[in-house]
Amino acid sequence: MIAPSSLPRLFAHAGSRPLSLEEHEVAFRRFGPLASVLDELEASGLVGRGGAGFPTTRKVQLLRSQRGHKYVVVNGMEGEPAAHKDNRLLSTNPHLVLEGATQLATMIGASRIAVCVARDNQTVVHHVEHAIHERAGEDSRGPHIDLHTPPWRYVAGEESALVHWLDDNESLPQYRPGRPHILRIGRGATLVDNAETCANVALIGRYGAQWFRSLGTPEHPGSVVVSVTGAVTRPNVLEVNLGTPIAAILAAAGADPNPQAVLLGGYGGAWLRGEDLATPYSNEALAAYQLSVGAGILAVLPREACGVVEANRVVRWMAHESARQCGPCAFGLPALADDLLDVVRGGREGIAAVARLKERCGVIEGRGACRHPDGVVRFVRSSIDVFSADIDNHLRGVPCAGARSRQRYLTVPALENEEELIWE
Repeated sequence: MIAPSSLPRLFAHAGSRPLSLEEHEVAFRRFGPLASVLDELEASGLVGRGGAGFPTTRKVQLLRSQRGHKYVVVNGMEGEPAAHKDNRLLSTNPHLVLEGATQLATMIGASRIAVCVARDNQTVVHHVEHAIHERAGEDSRGPHIDLHTPPWRYVAGEESALVHWLDDNESLPQYRPGRPHILRIGRGATLVDNAETCANVALIGRYGAQWFRSLGTPEHPGSVVVSVTGAVTRPNVLEVNLGTPIAAILAAAGADPNPQAVLLGGYGGAWLRGEDLATPYSNEALAAYQLSVGAGILAVLPREACGVVEANRVVRWMAHESARQCGPCAFGLPALADDLLDVVRGGREGIAAVARLKERCGVIEGRGACRHPDGVVRFVRSSIDVFSADIDNHLRGVPCAGARSRQRYLTVPALENEEELIWE
């Protein structure tokens, strides 16, 4: 069996139903034994696909040094409203994800694997439950796999909040002054990786580091799964070669070919201007714009949309989704949302609100119990910069046509009386 040398990789055998365990083993046959999966993982240069981009091997080495009982947690919560990639992976080949998690557990000496899928997503829950049942009789000596179904919320997918829920049934992020920081369930050290990262670990374990690095860039190797939303024919999930120009990804997804901006990394990310879409989709290329691939989200905003109205909707929802366990979340984020609403309404209050936004961002940044407030600050600052023309129009009392339109492009779960709130 020759390993697949081009795309798709993660979705190489995706169909209308999940692969069974037997189909998975046939589809992803090994083409040769590997001396050490850990060595191959280190040589692969794989970084986490959940957003932070932390080197996977560094996590593994940190957990290997810990004594006592250990856990692996598969984060399939998909807290970002604009993301669909983990759902797609777990719906097409959950065994690839479970295999990668098992390899990670073997590397760190973990006896249990906790797979977490939001209880609201019953279809994916069913697929994962069935896959775990299929694997139960395969190797009684391997780590035990459990399915957990926390309630869906944005912060529930943050890794420390997820571990907190597993440990104490509360989806609250834990204060972590520095990283790397070892998360624990009880006294057991815990490694958390998202579903896409686990799937890549499985492929590296089967085909090796050289195969993995045959795609991507030297600094950011491999492929990545991207959720494309916004001004597209329909929301899409694509597996792309890292280093592909963003314009080419949008074209493949059927997106607006000439947008005013594209949001990268989700609602804790930042905007890339439409003039810069020739930029390769890789961390080293995006660093020039202080951006990163992040959680693999591209949200496309067309030129007829109002970036200020879209930003207001997102920030108000993010404030609503906070854990409210510290001042920046409980008070700072709602204040940012109120200031953005004043900017949308324009006039003197809008002018004062722009100054307050900039001041509040400086006060909030770095002071939260988790990174949620920092992500909102990043999004707000980017919105002020990229949509400065829209802001000027609102402040002069001449909102752009997109502000009055009811067409919205960023996926935001319903906010009560949203339009009335903006124009009351």
